[in-house]
Amino acid sequence: MGRGDIKTKKGKIFSGSFGKTRPAKPAKKVVVPTVKKKVAVAKKKA
Repeated sequence: MGRGDIKTKKGKIFSGSFGKTRPAKPAKKVVVPTVKKKVAVAKKKA
């Protein structure tokens, strides 16, 4: 379990490959923006 082991993170760094143990980019969370609707309030004139 070292630089020669392709199944470990250190071995993937040494060989220059990516996979489940060493993802190329960290997974980003999908953020859905919430849209707040402005409610028009009618003012009553007396």
